[in-house]
Amino acid sequence: MTIVALAVALLGCAFILFIGGRFLLAPEIAMAGFGVPADSLRALTSIKGVRDITSGVVPLVALAAGGIHVFGWAMLAAAITPIGDAVIVRTNGGTLRQALTVHAVTAALLVAVGLILALV
Repeated sequence: MTIVALAVALLGCAFILFIGGRFLLAPEIAMAGFGVPADSLRALTSIKGVRDITSGVVPLVALAAGGIHVFGWAMLAAAITPIGDAVIVRTNGGTLRQALTVHAVTAALLVAVGLILALV
């Protein structure tokens, strides 16, 4: 039973990675697949809000279940988000200052604390 659950969970991870890639590469198709109009700003901000909340909860679960070492690895993985956010800011008319002071600094902090905690 554990092997089946692990296989299904890993397939789910692969599928959500595919869905995330589709949102980056084919946003209109992804929005339609999600079930909302492609031009719905409210839907996009709601999607982002739920994912940001999840991005805060998942590392806390890793900390509670796996301890500081696992939490550090989760922080390292979480650094992908602000790195991507910095790229999004720069490629969509945002300023370099905003990309660096908000997103790149966040990514650097996540990497730094993640390495410290993961390598404890």
